[in-house]
Formats: sequence, structure tokens, C-alpha cells
Amino acid sequence: MRFPFKTSYNQDIRIFRDKVDAFWYGLLAVAVLVLPLLLDDYSVGEISWVFIYGICGVSLMVLVGYTGLVSLGHAAFLGIGAYAHAYFIMHGAPWIVAVVLAVVITTACGLIVGLPALRMTGIYLAIATLAFSVIIQEVFSRWESVTHGFAGMKVDVPVIFGFAFDDGRSFYFLCLFFLVIVLWLTRNLLRAPTGRAWVAIRDSEIAAQSMGVNLAIYKSMAFAYSAAVMGLAGALFAHKIGYLAPDIFTILLSIQFLLLVIVGGLGSLHGAVFGAIFVALLPPLIAILRDGIPDSMNQLAANTGLRVIGMLGTAIGEFLKKPGVEAGIFGLILVLVILLEPLGMYGRWLKIKLFFSTFPMYKASTFKRQKTYMRSERLR
Repeated sequence: MRFPFKTSYNQDIRIFRDKVDAFWYGLLAVAVLVLPLLLDDYSVGEISWVFIYGICGVSLMVLVGYTGLVSLGHAAFLGIGAYAHAYFIMHGAPWIVAVVLAVVITTACGLIVGLPALRMTGIYLAIATLAFSVIIQEVFSRWESVTHGFAGMKVDVPVIFGFAFDDGRSFYFLCLFFLVIVLWLTRNLLRAPTGRAWVAIRDSEIAAQSMGVNLAIYKSMAFAYSAAVMGLAGALFAHKIGYLAPDIFTILLSIQFLLLVIVGGLGSLHGAVFGAIFVALLPPLIAILRDGIPDSMNQLAANTGLRVIGMLGTAIGEFLKKPGVEAGIFGLILVLVILLEPLGMYGRWLKIKLFFSTFPMYKASTFKRQKTYMRSERLR
């Protein structure tokens, strides 16, 4: 059997580390293609959300996870892509042309926002992108000739070369296709010198400059590419949601995207997908628990005669129905992940694989969390 760990630089730059990896990814591809044939329409629709959020996660992962530039304004890029795509579709542009134009517009906006990144880092850049998000939301509200303001804008189903993606399964495959394309393009970009330069900037800007990396160019490229991918996600988002309104693209959505990459695992495309699964499926899970817990506990109370169980179930259900509870759960999970598993879901998955790879020679000290230093601490 081949040694299971990384043994050469070529393994780091190949798309698949070895034939075993290629086999498992092929098996995953077959499963994803067969899945919509086995599930109902509601479940297929929820998985389509996973694919859209996966594209959003890849967009933000390039910026935060690989370049080290924190953004709290990516919901604005999503909105720009969604509104631009819907506007061009409404005025008769073919679907593919509308997508391309939406991507071009969001790329230009990413370059504009990337200019402050040349002189800002850390919390200052986060505040700048947050201000951009607030400004764009006001534009969505006031520019009624384009966005229709708070009246909203209806988005028709996508029609490509005469074929209408008017049901959940066809739209599922459309989102899956674009997610695969984005992952393939991003993976190849990260294997290229551009991706290596982004990682060097993330680890140490001073060291990157000493190696000849032009910070201005590569930071601008990171913002432009991240915005372009988010613009593509916005086009799919517009069709999925069906009706655009300014209050959709709020700061809470940007925080959810940031939560996505942190919980999934910073610095990994796998983490973007894992985080998308978490962010897309947690709200439906909360909705199911909101209705299921009181019914189950009331039924248990009726069977056992303990009224306190039913009262507890009703209290839990009422608590989950209160506004802001979902955002609070997201925040609590974010804090717990940062404290207990800073490498996110993908980091935990790597530890599980390492455990079984080394079993029964497992040593607990191997899995101890090593002390890490933030950029500000390294520069003291």
C-alpha cells in the first residue's frame, strides 16, 4: 500500500493527490448525479441552495482563506450580480449573455473595492467593505429605475438555448454544473503562481514582497476574481429566490458567508463546500425542530403522564420561533468553532482521516492543538 500522507511537491499541485483520491471523487460525482432521482422536490431544492452557497463560499474563501483579506461586504457583490442579471434578462438579453454581463459588472466593482485593500488590512478593511455593503444596499433601495426599489423585481426561470429550467431537478443540475466549473477554475488558479502569491500574501506580506510579489496587483486580482465568482452566484441566486428585494442583501447575509468559510475550514476549497452544507441546511433543520420538538415531547408527555415534558417542549418551540434566534445560533456556533476547532469542519475531517490512517498506533499528543499566532501577534 502506498504511504497515505503527502510525500512530494507534485502531490500538492496535482488536482487529485493520487488515484485513490480520484476514485473517491468519481464516486462522489456519481452519487451527486443520482441523488435528485431519489429525493423529493423539496429536498432537491434545498441541495440546490447548497450548490449556490458553495459558489459563494469559494468566492469568499479565495479572499479570506487564501489571501488573508477579511470582507464583510460580499452580500453586496451577490446583490449586484443578481440585480444586474435580472435587469438584462428583463430587457431581452440571452441568459448566457446576461450572466457574462453580471460577472463583468461585479468584477469591475470588485476592482473598485479592492483599491482600499492596497493600504488597509485586518479590521480596517472589514469596516471598509462593510461600508461598501451599506452603500450598495441604499443603491438597491433608491435606484428604482433599475432595481424597482422596495417593490422588488420578479425573476423568470432560466432559459438556455430554448430549454427552460423550470423545475427543481433541472435547476439542481444547472447549479451543480456551475459549482463544478468554479471549483475546477479556482483549484487550477490556486495551483498556478497566482494562487501561490495569494497564499504568500496571507502568510506574510513582507516575505511576499521580498520574493517579488506585487501586493497591489495580486490583492486587486483576488478582489476581482472573488467578486466575479460572487456575481455568478448572484445570477443563480436570483433565479432560485424568484423575487429580488433590497432587504435580502443585508449585513447578516455577509456574516453568514463569513461564518460559512470559518466553520467549513479556512484555506480549503473542501471547507467552502462543507460550510455551504452547514449554512444552507441549518435553517431548515431549525424549522423542523421548531415544529417537531413540541409535538414529540407532547406525545411523550401524553404517553408517560408527565406534563412537565410537554410544557418543556412547548417552551422550546416558542423559544425557537422568536426573531433573532437563528442569528444567535449562527453566532454561538461560530464562537464554539473558533474556540474548539479553529480549522473548521474540514480540519476535523482531516484529523479523523489521520486517526484511522495511524490506527492502532494513535497517540493523543499528535492531535493536541498547537498554539497559533495571528498576524498582529507575529509582528509584535
